[in-house]
Amino acid sequence: MRQYYWLQSAPAHPPETDPEPNLETNLETHLETDLETLRRQHELILNSVGEGVYGVDLAGKVTFVNPAAAKMIGWEIEALIGQSMHAVLHHSKPDGTSYPVQDCLIYKAFRDGKIHRANTEVFWRRDGSSFPVEYISTPMQDQQGNLVGTVVAFQDITQRKWAETLLQQTNEELELKVKERTVELQQVNEQLQELNNLKSRFVSMVCHEFRNPLNNILLSSSSLDRYDAQLLPDHRREYLNGIKTDVERMTQMIDDILVIGKTEAHRLMIQPKPIELVQFCQALVAELQLASAQQITLSSRHRRLMAELDEKLLRSILTNILSNSIRYSHDGGLINLQLSKRSNQVIFRISDQGIGIPHEDLADLFEPFHRGKNVSNIPGTGLGLNIVKRFVDLQNGQIKVSSKLNVGTSFTITLPLSSCAKPVPN
Repeated sequence: MRQYYWLQSAPAHPPETDPEPNLETNLETHLETDLETLRRQHELILNSVGEGVYGVDLAGKVTFVNPAAAKMIGWEIEALIGQSMHAVLHHSKPDGTSYPVQDCLIYKAFRDGKIHRANTEVFWRRDGSSFPVEYISTPMQDQQGNLVGTVVAFQDITQRKWAETLLQQTNEELELKVKERTVELQQVNEQLQELNNLKSRFVSMVCHEFRNPLNNILLSSSSLDRYDAQLLPDHRREYLNGIKTDVERMTQMIDDILVIGKTEAHRLMIQPKPIELVQFCQALVAELQLASAQQITLSSRHRRLMAELDEKLLRSILTNILSNSIRYSHDGGLINLQLSKRSNQVIFRISDQGIGIPHEDLADLFEPFHRGKNVSNIPGTGLGLNIVKRFVDLQNGQIKVSSKLNVGTSFTITLPLSSCAKPVPN
């Protein structure tokens, strides 16, 4: 361990001696001269260093202090000599609470004879402000090895602390951004995975739905070609009607896919215009009744009910749900379209007495390509209700469904009487 020795003060001029010089006197004179030179060198060093340096005796009183130390704490050098340095600059902790002398690491140096370091404490200026410091307290010994005090070297580390705080904040912000980006990438990855699943389901569904009508068309055309001469007109007409039905089915599925593509690309705009809803619903019910084995009725307390809606989208919404009611109801079943008004909203309620929807399928009912577990071989693509939901949302409306197996299903569509044109939401 490096030791610092205490140099006792000596008079600037040698004491008066006998006029006759001797060897002992000359030796003392040279020694005093050397010591004075050494003191001046030490003083010059202390005055030139940028770090604060001061010394205290065993009572904790200041014995020397360099200009840098005095400047950093806002004191004059002469005012510090002889004072308790702990009381001057080390009396309180960073939080302002009292710092007991017995716990002071600076004073421990001349008590245990060990070097002590610290970089988490503060020194206090004369004006009451404080600054973070890094210091080292080294015990001092005299020529006989006795502890006589300690010398303290310290520096203001405000800039370092500021840089460390800034670096920590930067690291925390970077970590936060990394976490946020990771979450975003995970979400994107999940979306891509979902998209891949949808594409796989789409390809599977399209292949399945196109294969059946194409096989029927191929079989019907082959039968017409092979047995044309033997077929009766009624049989020939039946084959042709079957081909027509299958072509219409594939066309409808292609149209549904194109509609979903438009909504996903934000290219579909609503075009509201005044519609007399009672007459509109009467015409729609009459049109669907012609091709239905079920009884479709319209009920409304209004003779006339005007609304400003997109007629094309409204027709698609009601046609899709009514067609499902027809498809999943038994022959002779009752289907009812109820039209009503509440405040500034128009309400369409479509009820049937069909096979119903299993409870576990209700949560995913409006997802693309989703079909109930009880539909068996009833044809369908699983796209209709997804399109209905998109069109209802596009007009700022709501759709709700309630169902009971083998009892029936009821859809309730609520739309504002006046819609504003806007792009489809993502």
